[in-house]
Amino acid sequence: MKQKMIWAFLAWLISGCTIKAFSQQGALHNASSLEWRLWGYRQEGWRSDFDFSTFRGGKAQHRDIPVKVPGSVNKALLDAGIIKDWNIGTNYNEEEWIENRSWVFVARIPDSWIEKNKQICLLFKGLDDNGTVLVNGKPAGTFNNAFLPYKFDIAPLLKENNNTLAVVFNPPPRYLGQVYWTSRIRDWKPRFYYGWDWIPRIVQIGIWDDVLLEVKDEKQPQIAQLNVTTTASETADIGALKIVPEGLHPFLEGTARITLKSNDGITVMDERVPAAVFTHGKTWEGLKVRRWWPNGSGEQPLYTLVCSLTDAQGNITQQLTRRVGFKHISWLPAKGAPTAADPWICSVNNKPVFLQGIDWTPIRPNFADLRESDYRKLLQTYKDLGLNIIRVWGGGFPEKDWLFDICDELGIMIQQDFPLSSSGLDNYPPETPDEIAVMSDIAHSYLQKYKHHVAMLLWCGGNELYEYGDKAAVTTRHKMIRMLADAVHAEDPSTRFVPGSPSGMNIWGGRDNFGKGINWDTHGPWTLPFSEQDSTMNAVVEYWKADDALMHSEVGVPGTMSAAMINKYRGSYPAMPAGENNPYWNEFNWWLSDWSMYVKERGNKPQRLEDFVNWSQDRQTQGLAIALKSCKNRFPATGGFIIWMGHDAFPAPVNTSIIDFEGNLKPVVRELKKIWLAPAPPYRP
Repeated sequence: MKQKMIWAFLAWLISGCTIKAFSQQGALHNASSLEWRLWGYRQEGWRSDFDFSTFRGGKAQHRDIPVKVPGSVNKALLDAGIIKDWNIGTNYNEEEWIENRSWVFVARIPDSWIEKNKQICLLFKGLDDNGTVLVNGKPAGTFNNAFLPYKFDIAPLLKENNNTLAVVFNPPPRYLGQVYWTSRIRDWKPRFYYGWDWIPRIVQIGIWDDVLLEVKDEKQPQIAQLNVTTTASETADIGALKIVPEGLHPFLEGTARITLKSNDGITVMDERVPAAVFTHGKTWEGLKVRRWWPNGSGEQPLYTLVCSLTDAQGNITQQLTRRVGFKHISWLPAKGAPTAADPWICSVNNKPVFLQGIDWTPIRPNFADLRESDYRKLLQTYKDLGLNIIRVWGGGFPEKDWLFDICDELGIMIQQDFPLSSSGLDNYPPETPDEIAVMSDIAHSYLQKYKHHVAMLLWCGGNELYEYGDKAAVTTRHKMIRMLADAVHAEDPSTRFVPGSPSGMNIWGGRDNFGKGINWDTHGPWTLPFSEQDSTMNAVVEYWKADDALMHSEVGVPGTMSAAMINKYRGSYPAMPAGENNPYWNEFNWWLSDWSMYVKERGNKPQRLEDFVNWSQDRQTQGLAIALKSCKNRFPATGGFIIWMGHDAFPAPVNTSIIDFEGNLKPVVRELKKIWLAPAPPYRP
């Protein structure tokens, strides 16, 4: 059974706000900074062997390995020289044994953190994915969901001194990869690292986000959850702010002081509200703020919101801080769209904008080991290229706060998928009551974590979710999708929800259905759309001239990474041929048709790796440039074009990414940038 979440206490943690604790209520300690060590056992072997007081175990297979928190087992073993670099050749096959072990993270809790007669809780923002938390060798609780934060009350398990903390990870689910049944998903762990067409199987185990230890006085009133929403005038620099606190007693004495300041320190608002009044929430309108614009349309002014709670004596007892922005979003019908079609022209502050961006996949399979700089470098690249949107794909994980914070700063809007994705064998979401209940908890967590970010544009039920038989995109008639729609409407009503990506009358466009008015938000193609009669770029041009989709949330063309990168990461395998008999290439056999196409087109096999690479990259460049330019020139008959996919999480020799594993831009980007930075046609409905 899933761990019962105590959302009231955790809300500030998962919602992206910061908290300042004061001496009379206790303290908040960063347990991630402790000296953590890692031990590895055959499954369950730790139970009869490991001494939690001395951190010793005579039967452990791997002992006393330094590990960072947040951090993964995988990276700790790599740093210790126990496993090879999984990015080289097919070394990833040699690390699957890691999944069949129990892994024990241990650390000592400083005596100075422990206070008598206080509530003491451990807060885990991300655990991947199932196991037990122990204090002094005694269970504090279990966890079984990588998408949720967890809280454990540990005060009853503590001693006066010499306290120990352990997180034991059980083996993860056996398989959740790309070729599966979506309707049978019962384990909530990111699916992408079980193998997809752009990454082999590299399954992370570990603590993927911060660990905090909270010491507080139970009698001290606190805001448990601060619901913040902002809006702006459609035509003027005027904003509105709504705050609804949760967890405060309606007869609470004292006041709440609300301040709103711009980044340059100008005070927009400073108001004191009786706490008893504030418990019901308050709205401020007519605020003199500057509106936030997406990249390429204007600036991104942000504001610091501080809510300070004081007691009857005027002492500050709690302080919550969030960074917010103000924008107005409306959705308009595409030019010439059928009357019943979904609106896919995004108007920001009364300015229709062509949505241009990439589908965002995790930066690495061992995402526990990422740092803020990894996100900033990549997102800055996308900003410089002219992107104004990313779609966070449903096969990944609940992204780090860094992603949303940086997108707020850079003007990159976000379509956020809930963690559901297609599977190939069926693409129908789970519909059992238990799984809908779990997804309800996940949805609440996502909403509280992300909804206040000004970059948030769109909530999506998941990736490529279809009715049985793949005859149509899933709708809110499905029980789980209806629950997600209701959750968004209840918790973030000003933000749009779509049942899935794609959505609407048809799943993907094509020559056989153009002109019928059924292509709303579509996926594909992911290869060059040649015709039966023509396998030249003329056919690609004609295809995109005929295209009538109102939105493209996935389009791709495969291209190799550079010859230098292929030689760097191929290991002991030969660089050629790029065929099924070469294990280095065969892992990505979805895209090996390019090799046979080269032979067919040129009449012979490539003599040098560089010949094949140049040919492949040129096809990707021409194909994507034709598609993007054609769609952008059709604006406002189409609302946007999102490329599958942006960047590599693994040095795949060939796939549809436009940025390789090391952050190098593939040649296609030079042409895409010209189109992204060029203005879209004027909006004339």
